[in-house]
Amino acid sequence: MMKPVVALVGRPNVGKSTLFNRLAGERLAIVDDTPGTTRDRLFGEAEWNGRSFNIVDTGGIDPTHGGKTPLSVGSVDFIEDIRRQAQVAIQEADAVLFVNDGETGITEPDLEVAKILRRSQKKLPDGTFWPPIFVVVNKCESQERRDQASEFYELGLGDPYPISAIHGTSTGDILDALVASFKEPEAEEEDDSIKIAIVGKPNAGKSSLLNKLTGIERVIVSPIAGTTRDSIDTKMEFGGLSVTLIDTAGIRRRGRIEHGVEQYSVLRAFKSIERADVALLMIDATTGITAQDTHIAGYILDEWKSCVVLVNKWDAIEKNNETMEEYTTKIRHELNFMDYVPILFISAKTGQRMEQVLPMALQVQEERLARLTTSTINEIIHKAQDAHPHPTHAGRALKMFYGTQVRSDPPTFLIYVNEPKLMHFTYIRYLENQIRAQHNFLGTPIRIVTKGRRE
Repeated sequence: MMKPVVALVGRPNVGKSTLFNRLAGERLAIVDDTPGTTRDRLFGEAEWNGRSFNIVDTGGIDPTHGGKTPLSVGSVDFIEDIRRQAQVAIQEADAVLFVNDGETGITEPDLEVAKILRRSQKKLPDGTFWPPIFVVVNKCESQERRDQASEFYELGLGDPYPISAIHGTSTGDILDALVASFKEPEAEEEDDSIKIAIVGKPNAGKSSLLNKLTGIERVIVSPIAGTTRDSIDTKMEFGGLSVTLIDTAGIRRRGRIEHGVEQYSVLRAFKSIERADVALLMIDATTGITAQDTHIAGYILDEWKSCVVLVNKWDAIEKNNETMEEYTTKIRHELNFMDYVPILFISAKTGQRMEQVLPMALQVQEERLARLTTSTINEIIHKAQDAHPHPTHAGRALKMFYGTQVRSDPPTFLIYVNEPKLMHFTYIRYLENQIRAQHNFLGTPIRIVTKGRRE
């Protein structure tokens, strides 16, 4: 089931990143008093009253600096910029938090954003508007500020919610209203196909790969980065199996994502990762593995999805007998948190090794569904414990009693121990390696969970 998406919209330095961190429960965005410091992490997950949802932290729009040259507040470029940001937020989000600064009060940019948000909403048959927009008035630490928040009724978007994101004051009120606005989840159509998402930074060759795999020019291919704006599903049969290929817009690092359309095309890409079984992470061989690539890999792992790394444009590389090994070593080093993923060197342009892509993805999916017997797991645990006992902590020793695989997709193992808090994360990694020595689980993350039990 897809989680609702909540977009944070507003001008710079109103506290969107602070609110983002408050809702996500951890510091995922850099927070600074300097306008425009939001970097890198764009998405987070939050939960309130038992309802999980995704949050998107957008970059603020500076009405005076819309590029290299200053812009006046009323300039066409600025108005077009905020119009795009507001419109795509409404198109992609299930709710919008319009964040304002209670310290400075209403500004002309706030009024402009409010106007665009109002015009972009759709009126439903019951008279309500979609998506719901909530006016958040941040930096209301004092009672005086909270009383003054009533001026934000002028925005014409309903009741203002005075909060202090930095202290968490009154954030529960806005969360109550937000969660209550979510539509009831619809029953999803039965789809047993294996879903494979093609992801990567812009211009890595994702659309070319899809065209080559399907043999049909279904997606526009262009050398200009950022052509694909939507996630496009292509259903096909392969080896007697039903497969859905999901082509996504390219993903850039947070600081390089433009406001508006491209920013929310990234959101669509992460939605695709969320509903995929296997992600094909495409790396451009001509640039080598970059920070953007490791960033995307991290999101794949965050969602516990299986992965195959495709090094594309291999035909454009001057090679000797050691080139492939050198590339592999570099990728393994940069993706050391995903050392279980297979790597294929391909050319979507010439078709080099293209016949290996889908078989590898389907093999990885098969590994994702693999199960080990309880007796096998306990044999692995006991041998691991005998060969390398867990170090003691404050004189207390961890004892592992037994383990079992409680689910697949992804493979999840439950180990009963005397005290779960004694289990160190490095020992969990050690156990994972021992499990993989027995069964590789190619391209698939392994989850190990501990649970307390008396001896």
